[in-house]
Amino acid sequence: MSNELDGKVALITGAGQGVGQGIAFSLAERGVAISVAGRTLSKCETTRDEITAKGGKAIAIECDVSRLEDLERAVVETVEQLGGINILVNNAVSVSLGPLLEAEDDTVLHAFNVGPIATLRLMKLCYPHLKQAGGSIINLASTAAKRWDMTNYGVYAAEKEAIRALTRAAASEWGGDNIRANVILPHATSPALKWWTENNPEEAAAFVATIPAKRIGDCKDDIGEFVAMLCSPGASYVSGQSIAVDGGQAYMG
Repeated sequence: MSNELDGKVALITGAGQGVGQGIAFSLAERGVAISVAGRTLSKCETTRDEITAKGGKAIAIECDVSRLEDLERAVVETVEQLGGINILVNNAVSVSLGPLLEAEDDTVLHAFNVGPIATLRLMKLCYPHLKQAGGSIINLASTAAKRWDMTNYGVYAAEKEAIRALTRAAASEWGGDNIRANVILPHATSPALKWWTENNPEEAAAFVATIPAKRIGDCKDDIGEFVAMLCSPGASYVSGQSIAVDGGQAYMG
């Protein structure tokens, strides 16, 4: 295993399970100290314990990304306990599905608060630490806006597209500070996708059939490993990009 990231520190939201956990495991294997942040502390502690049991370094932080004070505390605790922040992964997600005519304002506002607003807040909070020694931001979005039929996906796609725009702006404005910012748009066997599959079996089957690889990605082996590669020095010239990690399904042009 390459040690190019050894000694770096990553703050990852939503790392108690699913994609965030997979990313945490892949980075930890490369010597990255992980700040496991999430709304359910017990899940974060499970991720932390799995990392430390394998000789890695990690801390668990209870953090509701919709609350500014939680984000501020997560950054402070990460820096105090791990010594800085070199990698930021905004992974915490809100899934707001349904037709536009049924979209309540409170639901839409919550989706944007957990999505692009939390992403922007945390990028700004981490900026001075990322700037110190150069850093990498990985934000998560979705290919929902690329769907052939966006029925019931309007609000969800809108918040994800906002994250893509903010990431592009961060890459443009902070590139001179040696900070890279990219977006990944993954398909992965996360709890959210499992729930969707179980509740929409016919649509899910049709969805998988459109993936050239004919499978959903693994949270660690497919998504986590790609993120680790994207954070590595070998990807130092890649910034401002939206990259679908989806087995070849989406056309991002």
